[in-house]
Amino acid sequence: MLAALLLASCNTSPSAITATGSATVFPFTRAVGEAFVKKDKKQPMPEIAAVGTGEGARAFCKPVNGKAPDLLDASRRMTRVEFNACNAAGAGDILEIRIGLDGLALAASVQGPKLELTSQDIYLALAANPRGKPNTARTWHDVNARLPAIPILVLGHPKGSGTREMFEALILRVGCLAAMPQASELLKSPDPSQFDVACQRVRTDGAYVEKGEDDAEIVSALKQNPNALGLFGYARLEQNAAALRGVPIDGITPDAKTISGGQYPGARTLFLYVRKARLKELPALKDFLKLYLQMAAPGGPLTAIGLVALPDGTRKKAAEALENEYPLEASELS
Repeated sequence: MLAALLLASCNTSPSAITATGSATVFPFTRAVGEAFVKKDKKQPMPEIAAVGTGEGARAFCKPVNGKAPDLLDASRRMTRVEFNACNAAGAGDILEIRIGLDGLALAASVQGPKLELTSQDIYLALAANPRGKPNTARTWHDVNARLPAIPILVLGHPKGSGTREMFEALILRVGCLAAMPQASELLKSPDPSQFDVACQRVRTDGAYVEKGEDDAEIVSALKQNPNALGLFGYARLEQNAAALRGVPIDGITPDAKTISGGQYPGARTLFLYVRKARLKELPALKDFLKLYLQMAAPGGPLTAIGLVALPDGTRKKAAEALENEYPLEASELS
């Protein structure tokens, strides 16, 4: 019996690292997973799901049958509500690791009209209640006389997606404040839903179409309809540069330079989250995360597939946070 137990112990395979969350972060995590397995052939390929940041956070913070993903891929920062849910579920200390930068890109076919939009144009076209009234705009010309009279059609991510949430926060919010100055007073209201209804709620009458978390579907649809726009992360735009172009927003085109410099209105940070306790339970996890940061460095393999590298100082802090296992504090979150 002892011999059988020893043999079983020797044959125990390492557990696969599991990750869930953002579809934008998914290809970067997958690329690191492939490199990790290539580097150590004893390691199984990580199991990665692209379900959206919000859905991924729920799985990460509320384990099913005592099991939760090892990593949360996030295209926006964890919220305090999500953090509190993790605490309530007994997750313990959580590490936040910044991995790179991205831009919320509005993309169009190179065969389509060369639209140039402002945040206000986008707000007036896609908000459910621009300036406090139901949206009746049907063409881009309806929201701005200098734009062509082609139907408003934007294909994007569903509710719960970090990309969708950041689009509402970074683009619609700014456009609302420009189109309706009194909206700033709504920010002071004790009822945050008032600002959300007036500024950040997306219309549901067909002008904005939820295409799920698979950006490949959006890319395919844009190639078929030159008048449509697609909303996804900059990496997907760069990977399809021969067929798609980035739509300038407020006069700034999405590219690595404008995103890294912070000039592009849709620039955002991408994150990974991991339980501190899990780093001890699964030692390979820390090695995986170290490799991730190495591959995310300027000129690294992840920048070749669209990730924009963090500034040197921020990248150094991310490495220190991982090495020293600094826990995230609720006070850092909104």
